[in-house]
Amino acid sequence: MVDLKQYIVDLSKKVNINLIGFTDCQPFYDLKDYLIQRKEESKETEFEEKDIDKRINPRLIFPECKTIIALGISYNITLDEEPDYKLRGALSKSSWGVDYHTVLKDRMIRLIKELEKAMDFKYMYFVDTGPLIDREIARRCGLGYYGKNCSIINDEYGSFIFLGYILTNLEVEEYSSPVEEKCGDCDLCLRACPTKALESPYRVNPKRCLSYLTQTKDMIPHELREKMGTRIYGCDTCQMVCPKNKGVEKSNHSEFIPEITKGYMNIEELLTISNKEFKKKYGTMAGSWRGKNVLKRNGIIALGNMKNKESLILLKPILKDQNPMIRDYTEWAINKINK
Repeated sequence: MVDLKQYIVDLSKKVNINLIGFTDCQPFYDLKDYLIQRKEESKETEFEEKDIDKRINPRLIFPECKTIIALGISYNITLDEEPDYKLRGALSKSSWGVDYHTVLKDRMIRLIKELEKAMDFKYMYFVDTGPLIDREIARRCGLGYYGKNCSIINDEYGSFIFLGYILTNLEVEEYSSPVEEKCGDCDLCLRACPTKALESPYRVNPKRCLSYLTQTKDMIPHELREKMGTRIYGCDTCQMVCPKNKGVEKSNHSEFIPEITKGYMNIEELLTISNKEFKKKYGTMAGSWRGKNVLKRNGIIALGNMKNKESLILLKPILKDQNPMIRDYTEWAINKINK
């Protein structure tokens, strides 16, 4: 008799998925009070499901659900090569190389198709776009534990891992066991967070998180603009200082090597490139999903924070940009440089 769980694990290795785990479809009722509190404190973002019950109950998404399969792939890439342009805006590792949604979905579809060769089953799969809390699924499936920075940390790969999950009507004999947290007394991530978005261990205010701020279309407060530094998309600070990311396995997914950007955006180019040119050159990277204007805004903020008067030549023409958001941030950047 075939061990279904082991069979799926073996298939996951075949399609180059680094982490896999299994859990049941019982609702995450223990998280409901916290989610209600977040809502009352206006700490929800525009990127998450507004119906709290849908965030915690898999069967509201997939009524036939019996097992959830959590999957993870590492994006812990290092690169010594640097770009040759001077005005650089940093990209977080999550936006290096090819869009992770595409890469992980491809792995998941290959896994599903391999499994379908052996049996019929029903499923739904998600990569960062589903209503359920993917980190909680990953924790329950034993992929890792919550770090104090709210990232899922795996003993072998650290926290630079992309997560996805499959809701299925399959039944496995034994579910994975959650991993106990291992942060101990360490609070390096809390102390390193530039905006103090990590308000306490395991609690983050996403509306102060620089990763969120580089993606939102909401107006960014002046004090937080200054904390953005030269970030164009995302922020890796809390992960870079984490001791659990030292000496871990590097990613074996070549898709995440940033061959085009080298991990940085050319801010001068970002200010002048057309939408069509942007999509052609950068359309395959994760950060491109938000569109050129949001990244352009971040580039303008970066120039303001650099405080280099030579940048005024680039900024002054943008005061006539047709987009009022772009004009507003440009005026702020110019005033900051001239102070």
